[in-house]
Amino acid sequence: MRDKTAELFQDVSDTIGGDVSDPDILLSVIVLAAMRVMKARASSLLLRDERSSRLRFHVCVGEKSEQVKRLEVEQGEGIAGWVAQTGKARLVPDVRQEPLWSPKVAHTVGFETTSLAAAPLVVGDEVIGVLEVIDREDGGPLTEEDLERLEALSGLAASLILQARVNQEVAGENRILKRELGAPRAIVGRSPAILKAVEECRKIAASHATALIAGESGVGKELFARLIHDASPRARRPLVVVNCGALPETLLERELFGHERGAFTGADAKKPGLFEAAHTGTIFLDEIGEMSPAMQVKLLRVLQEGTFTRIGGQAPLTVDVRVIAATNRDLAAMVAEGTFREDLFYRLNVVNVRVPPLRERREDIQMLAEEFAARFSRELGREPRGFTAGATAALAAYPWPGNVRQLENAIERAVILGEGDMITPGDLPPEVTRPQREAIPAGVELKTAMDTFKREHIRAALSRYGGSRTRAAQALGVQRTYLSRLIKELGVEAADDG
Repeated sequence: MRDKTAELFQDVSDTIGGDVSDPDILLSVIVLAAMRVMKARASSLLLRDERSSRLRFHVCVGEKSEQVKRLEVEQGEGIAGWVAQTGKARLVPDVRQEPLWSPKVAHTVGFETTSLAAAPLVVGDEVIGVLEVIDREDGGPLTEEDLERLEALSGLAASLILQARVNQEVAGENRILKRELGAPRAIVGRSPAILKAVEECRKIAASHATALIAGESGVGKELFARLIHDASPRARRPLVVVNCGALPETLLERELFGHERGAFTGADAKKPGLFEAAHTGTIFLDEIGEMSPAMQVKLLRVLQEGTFTRIGGQAPLTVDVRVIAATNRDLAAMVAEGTFREDLFYRLNVVNVRVPPLRERREDIQMLAEEFAARFSRELGREPRGFTAGATAALAAYPWPGNVRQLENAIERAVILGEGDMITPGDLPPEVTRPQREAIPAGVELKTAMDTFKREHIRAALSRYGGSRTRAAQALGVQRTYLSRLIKELGVEAADDG
């Protein structure tokens, strides 16, 4: 049998025909080799789903393979379920004489089965799946020799899956190590306000509770979500980031919960959702206040029960996911207005942290500016540049309505456009160095005072949103065309036409 096993692995090698690093491709090759070597009509590789413990057909070849892929097998159900439950291989020369045989799959897809062999995929002490072959092409029964070959292939498949898991763990460790060695998105600052927020995040990380991060746009709420995840017991598991305000409701639902094949036009294949991708890890839901009432209901179910259903699906899926949400809106006020569900608010707000705006941590401005300047200089292959006294004074005096994001953009501009050894006021955006508006003196005409206020208010909005008239108009609650007309009438400096 040893010679035949060697021939079998040579057959697999010949089938691969080269160096293939994708484990899914290699598993497909193994299933094809099993069918060819055993001269079987069909072969399948089933993997155990960590959430439901059901067996799902990961690779199928042969007759009715497309229909079979849509099915699942419970632990202990039929031959494959028994093999997965016991960890023992099983040969069934004649299914009519086998008490464990379940005809569910065969009857569902219309495939008449007479003989079957199944072997477990074992990683350590865990059975993670089953490899099986069905019926010989010549109509004869599968033999003990076929089962031995199948067990050899199942061991090879299990080793490939184990290697894929190790590679995934190593990749995760490398990502964490890069962040620990000074990733460019680290939290920078020594102000009491920022140190308080960091300490609160570290305390929150030790629990598994849902967390809510509040703060204005541009303060870096995602960085604090990453801090919570990286300091938590889930640090080596996935962190999935979702911007709820950037997607329309239907697309957000598909992304979060996934869909089954044929669930809607264009759904040509089953697609797992982001909650499944975040299983055993963390999902960060940014701009949670933008979520529609219908989506709020679906999210509440996941938080309450830990289950959801894919679009077009029937069976509920169970996930182990920590939820961190963030918002720049006053959710308590939205609850009072009836635009945000009260029960969802309390589910999200189990523990919370407020990220301070830059104006409340002004002592961090220079440190942040130097960090950004060093990073952008490295990216451009230049020597780091310092700041002149005038530039430092301008950075300290400006109110930074767009917070850290606006400061980052200003320093990037200065590094790109500046030519000297030092960053000067002239390298900074005009709004940063422009004298700040003083109080409107008493006695001026009302129209003049109103125009002055409008001019400065529009400037601030454009500055906050990087010159984008579209976003500034949305924030001001006016039409973009009306804002453009005001910009022209009031003599507001030209802004980007985004």
